[in-house]
Amino acid sequence: MIRKAKTTEIEEIVAITRACAAKMLTENIFQWNEHYPTKAASQKDTKRGELYVLVISGNIIGSIVLSTLKDEEYNTVTWLTEDGNNYYIHRLAIHPKHQHKGYAKRLMDFAEQRAKDSGAVSVRLDTFSQNKRNQKFYKARGYQKLSSIYFPKQSEHPFYCYELVF
Repeated sequence: MIRKAKTTEIEEIVAITRACAAKMLTENIFQWNEHYPTKAASQKDTKRGELYVLVISGNIIGSIVLSTLKDEEYNTVTWLTEDGNNYYIHRLAIHPKHQHKGYAKRLMDFAEQRAKDSGAVSVRLDTFSQNKRNQKFYKARGYQKLSSIYFPKQSEHPFYCYELVF
């Protein structure tokens, strides 16, 4: 089941993103670190009703943010569609114990369908340039790779922006 996150679940969600960060570090993917993702970001996402969780057998095993807010880092990107009726995906996370079972696909299917149902013209996201698995995942879903942006507190390497036009 996928549903909106509750404020009482923030610690559990943060624990999942930290477990994902630790796993990525073992794979030399320096995408998430002590600066990101933050508990404060999850709290804001929850208050806005934009953080969703995947619950399996009564346990939260993953999360995703689906937002209409455009981060300022995206202002330099030449998107495929006009700004205004777009959704942004952030912080897709599946606990490492549950990865490679199709759960990330389920969360993405949910987010894309929710965006379509809301009348969005596209979904936008970014992923780390050194995370080849994520790049392959998004390309296979029909996302088009656009330009790069940088998050200096996370990495010296760029993050690639992608857009899926409906």
